[in-house]
Amino acid sequence: MTTHTALPPERFEADRPRLRAVAYRMLGSLGEAEDAVQETWLRAARADVGDVENLSGWLTTVLGRVCLNMLRARGTRPEVSLDARVAEPAVAAAAGGDPEEEAVLADSVGVALLVVLDTLTPAERLAFVLHDLFAVPFDAIAPMIERTPATTRQLASRARRRVRGGAPDAPAAPGTVADRARQRRVADAFLAATRGGDFEALLALLHPDVVLTADRFVVPTPEPVTVTGARPVAEGAMAATGRARFTGLALLDGRVGLAMAPHGRLRLVLLFTISEGGITGIDVVADRERLDAIEVAVLDTVGAGAAGAVAADD
Repeated sequence: MTTHTALPPERFEADRPRLRAVAYRMLGSLGEAEDAVQETWLRAARADVGDVENLSGWLTTVLGRVCLNMLRARGTRPEVSLDARVAEPAVAAAAGGDPEEEAVLADSVGVALLVVLDTLTPAERLAFVLHDLFAVPFDAIAPMIERTPATTRQLASRARRRVRGGAPDAPAAPGTVADRARQRRVADAFLAATRGGDFEALLALLHPDVVLTADRFVVPTPEPVTVTGARPVAEGAMAATGRARFTGLALLDGRVGLAMAPHGRLRLVLLFTISEGGITGIDVVADRERLDAIEVAVLDTVGAGAAGAVAADD
């Protein structure tokens, strides 16, 4: 008679934080990540692990397949209307998870990274997340997506180029390194002031004659909205602090701007025009066609414990 060796619950719990981290990067949603980890536990609890030498690696494989199925299923899921998503990001983010915790997670991972990951195919996302962020070998990833290790390596490489802003058709980044550094300082300060409700700090960043334009999808209106003057623009930004929780710095067509992405799905961007006198223009975009045309990339090289692996397999 063969003996069934069950996985002890405490052994699974020891791996839960890491599995949750993997699932969040795979899915971009705290609620879905929790669901994926729970499904992994249900599958693991039914399995015979007597011959499993590396339980952590085995659990990662099970989780990877669960996440892959969830990503593939998204293609059949109806989208919520864009107007509703942009107008009430906190409500959308709260579905299936704690919005405050999700905002903290998005910050720790990077909103721009989550946005780029959301543009990848399920196989590309799995290959990149598992290999580049968690140092899982390609030989272990390949069976999950039914590809060869060589093809899996190519998928991760293609995803890595997207993350770094190196897609073949990406527009050239305007300006110099110094321009990019100034753009980053200003965008970072704008986000910090908006999140912190610091009206005076925000006002100090704006040129007195700043012009903000927002397309008709930002706040549903028949026509685009234009606001002129530092004080009215700052007052409008203060009214959008809920959006700022799910917003982060990103490279947008080579310029540093802000991207709002509840659940890691791009919903709105802010593009800045900056002069010596401060921010002279802000273009707020929520139009799906315009968003899809913007090349989004991560400001800094990503590396969560796998920097050496990334360099070796680039």
